[in-house]
Amino acid sequence: MDAKYEVVKYSKRFYDDWNDFVATSKNGTFLFHRDFMEYHQDRFEDYSLMVYRDKKLVGVLPANKVKNEVHSHQGLTYGGFVLSKGIKFELVLEAFKVVLKFLHDNQIKTLVLKQLPSIYAALPSDETQYLMFLLHSELIKRDTLSVIDLNNKLEISNNRKEGFKRADKHHLIVKEEFAFDLFWNEILIKNLKKKHQTKPVHSLEEITLLKKRFPNQIRQFNVYYDNKIVAGSTVFETARVAHIQYISANEDKSKLGSLDYLFVRLIENIFKDKKYFDFGISNENQGLQINKGLQFWKEGFGARTVAQDFYKVKTEYYNKLENVFI
Repeated sequence: MDAKYEVVKYSKRFYDDWNDFVATSKNGTFLFHRDFMEYHQDRFEDYSLMVYRDKKLVGVLPANKVKNEVHSHQGLTYGGFVLSKGIKFELVLEAFKVVLKFLHDNQIKTLVLKQLPSIYAALPSDETQYLMFLLHSELIKRDTLSVIDLNNKLEISNNRKEGFKRADKHHLIVKEEFAFDLFWNEILIKNLKKKHQTKPVHSLEEITLLKKRFPNQIRQFNVYYDNKIVAGSTVFETARVAHIQYISANEDKSKLGSLDYLFVRLIENIFKDKKYFDFGISNENQGLQINKGLQFWKEGFGARTVAQDFYKVKTEYYNKLENVFI
């Protein structure tokens, strides 16, 4: 007897089912918890989907809707199809096919998929990479993450070592803080406005709320010189990865070596037991260009490149996932 698949749009009555599934999935992180996804729910029209096989939940798709397109959630750094731990390839294919058909039947013409970088998955999870090929999907963007494999570290460059030594001579202090006010108001907001005419993705109120919801996953590290904040970084910590969400320092960062000092401490001490240390992207202009100085600085700590792909899929192509097996 053929298995019966069902696709259901997420609603609040599935809150526990969704979160329990993400917690035990092979490629989920706390960013897919509904309490994280919904901190900015006023900005997005949620269109998250849940896929059942014979009434058992096998996959979820964090997503939002814009006109006749559904996006792998635009409020998250990464996304894609979140899958159960023991799932096999054939089931992934069938589940993805019914998702596309569901979207097509509901007048959604395009699915824009923001893939999860491979370093975040507990088990191999590249099934949808192959499905993108079968579906003749369009690669619309590719970002480059600078990542350190903490079990196989490269030596830190002389430039970064010299910065660390300068900081040591200036007796800088790194502290983990539970409040974000100092870093946001004294360093981050000012720098982003001055250098990029922009604001942090998260307001101070939002990051404070998220910290309350995820106290062990969202961490703030500040650097002090003579009891005054001179630099800091906000870290999103998942089971395998320490991801740098924000980096910023005052105008004395080169003279003091504040960022070099902070990141040597984070890499060598605070997050040494993680599998990966992810500095995030240095891309600009929709992935087409790279900030050379920023990339050089990250690679000085031993970071190397991991790609993150973004695809556009026509939902009408769901039938291209038939007759794959021979």
